[in-house]
Amino acid sequence: MFSRSKGNEKQSASAPVPAKRSVARTAPSIISADLEVQGNLIASGDIQIDGVVHGDVRSGSLTVGEKATIHGEVMADDLVVRGRIVGSIRGRRVQLCSTCHVEGDILHEALAVETGAFFEGNCRHSDDPLAQTTPVSSQSAARPQPAPAPQPAPAAAQKSAANGSGKVGDSPVVVKDGNVVVKRPAAQ
Repeated sequence: MFSRSKGNEKQSASAPVPAKRSVARTAPSIISADLEVQGNLIASGDIQIDGVVHGDVRSGSLTVGEKATIHGEVMADDLVVRGRIVGSIRGRRVQLCSTCHVEGDILHEALAVETGAFFEGNCRHSDDPLAQTTPVSSQSAARPQPAPAPQPAPAAAQKSAANGSGKVGDSPVVVKDGNVVVKRPAAQ
C-alpha cells in the first residue's frame, strides 16, 4: 500500500527533475517611524516606509505606512499608499488607501482608489509605466494651456471708462476672482 514498485523508481530516477523557480522572499526593508532619510532608496525587494524620506524610492514592492511621508519620485511594481507622497508615482499596481494623501502625478498599469483617499494630480494608464521615461507632469505641460484670465485695468483706465462720472466704481466692466463681470447700468 505504501511501498513503491521498482518500476516506478527507475522511471523517476531517469526522468529529469524540473528546476523549481523559487524566489527567496525575504523580510521587507523597514524605515521605522522614528527614522528620517535624506537620499534615494533603491531595492529589488520589498520596502515598508513608516518614517520620512526626502528622495526617490524604487523597489519591487513598496508599502507607505499611515504616518509615513515621501518627498520625491516613487517607482514600484506593487505600491500600497496609506501615508503621504509629494511627488510623481510610477507603478504597475497602485493602491491608494482611504488614509493616503498624494500630491503628484500617477502613471500606472492598474489603479485602485479607496473612498476617502486624497489625490491631487493627474493619473494616466500605461502598459509599462516603469519603462516610461517621461513623467506625466511634463507631458501635461506640453498640452496647450488655457489663456490666462484678464487682469483688472489700471485705475486711470477705469476712471476714463467710468461712464463720464469720474468714479472708478461705476465702470461697466469689473474683474472679480479672475472672471469678467459686466455691470448693467442702473435704470434711471
